[in-house]
Amino acid sequence: MTDPAWIAAAMTGARPQAVGALLRYFRDLETAEEAFQDACLRALNTWPKNGPPRDPAAWLIMVGRNAALDGVRKRARQTQLPDEAAISDLDDVEDRVVERIDGSDYRDDVLRLLFICCHPDLPAPQQIALALRIVSGLSVTQIARAFLVGEAAMEQRITRAKARIGAGDAAFETPGPVERAERLAAVAAMLYLVFNEGYSAGDNTDRAQLSGEAIRLTRLLLRLYQTEPEVMGLLALMLLQHARAPARHDADGRIVLLDDQDRGRWDRKLIAEGLALIDKALRHRRPGAYQVQAAIAALHARAATPGDTDWAQIERLYANLERLTPSPVVTLNRAVAVSKVAGPQAALEMIAPLAERLSGYFHFHGLTGGLNLELGRHEAARVAFDKAIALANTAAEAAHIRQHLDRLAADHATRSGSSGP
Repeated sequence: MTDPAWIAAAMTGARPQAVGALLRYFRDLETAEEAFQDACLRALNTWPKNGPPRDPAAWLIMVGRNAALDGVRKRARQTQLPDEAAISDLDDVEDRVVERIDGSDYRDDVLRLLFICCHPDLPAPQQIALALRIVSGLSVTQIARAFLVGEAAMEQRITRAKARIGAGDAAFETPGPVERAERLAAVAAMLYLVFNEGYSAGDNTDRAQLSGEAIRLTRLLLRLYQTEPEVMGLLALMLLQHARAPARHDADGRIVLLDDQDRGRWDRKLIAEGLALIDKALRHRRPGAYQVQAAIAALHARAATPGDTDWAQIERLYANLERLTPSPVVTLNRAVAVSKVAGPQAALEMIAPLAERLSGYFHFHGLTGGLNLELGRHEAARVAFDKAIALANTAAEAAHIRQHLDRLAADHATRSGSSGP
């Protein structure tokens, strides 16, 4: 008997490879996905009895293709394929498929699948939903729960994305070098968006699982682009950030800031892998935004205590990141490092020009409040915290700001009492 957990893991691992190959064969996303699902159903029936195939992906590709062709022939009222027992006996046919997908077809099929999910005509929310459904195989229910929307709304979002791809001129041929570079950036950005959706999830456990899924898909991308330093940097960044997950919230779900986290709870295995990856990426001497962000995360990971953090180097890295990808959010993050190096007043002066562009951004007002609090400007801090709490994205963020407001209220009451008769 084949272990059910092994079967589930084999199907999950084979999904991008198998769906990508079926997509190349049928040139239709819906048909490819249905063919893969049919193959999985047959695997659940045959693998426990006959044992696992030598290569699960090859088996699923061949059986899925035959099942889809069977459906086409039925609809055309032509001769049906042999029965399931016959098509499940792959033997030499499976060997030929393995040889093909071990070569360039494997790489191109998975890339094509990722590229199509990141079709430039699709808005980012549809790209993410489609990738999680088609590449990761998450159910519509799981994706809907993660993004706090109804199942019907999420189903509609995915359906619209498929329809837009089907109506367009999606490229099914092997992409050229220029397109690969352009679409690789889009795939990397989509994966990082998925990761951040999970990283910022707070107490939403369904959404928090997205971080792990993003890491799994980025590992796959790195297998396809083994010498690409930006893909190494992206995976290193995810691993180093995800390593802190066990310490980012206390037992009551409240946010624990980086300086207050129990570093003994950080995942040292993920940190070691992330540090090795970023060191390898930097040796290529082709810097990019993900590598710089990973280098910043690495400095935090290497600090045994908050006091050991090299904030001056972090500030320099953020300055470099500003040059690579100018953004008010990058400047805001740099200001945190500036406050550690040059003090809160210097940081406030740096972020003051960002007030209009970041007026609807929770972290801008949270940082403004924190810096004013350090300077003893309690009223300015209260105003900033009031704005922040109104923009909180999660209950944990709101609770964190509420703690500051409660302390300010208590301090005000104490001062008022001490100044009375």
